[in-house]
Amino acid sequence: MDVRSFNVHRRRRVRHAEVRKLVRLVLRHERIRSAAVNVVFVDDAKMKDLNGTYLRHWYATDVLSFPLGERSPGPLEGEVYVNLDQALRQSREYRATFAEEKRRLVIHGVLHLAGHDDGTAARRRAMASREDSYLARFARAR
Repeated sequence: MDVRSFNVHRRRRVRHAEVRKLVRLVLRHERIRSAAVNVVFVDDAKMKDLNGTYLRHWYATDVLSFPLGERSPGPLEGEVYVNLDQALRQSREYRATFAEEKRRLVIHGVLHLAGHDDGTAARRRAMASREDSYLARFARAR
């Protein structure tokens, strides 16, 4: 699996090895054997630009996932953009650490690439449960 991590945020730091390990854990447990995934950490301004350009939503969001190419039968290819400014705000709101919220958003984005949808209340609950499971697995694996 080819997993790459990039940080274009000017003030916040990211542990790239940890990000790659987390993405590989999720993909492995989602039974995805071949993948090329980039995780890019951005700020509010860049996320607002991405969200507006591609989804016509003119506000910053926490995470965006972009599948690239045709998956069947080839590898999963995609990019996940994580807004570190929003992650910090959400960590305070949800009483989580900044590191935990960053991990949750990475997991959430990868689950979208893997085909999971959170378009309904039931699907949001299922996805949150899956995120919790992966966070716990990752904590045990560290």
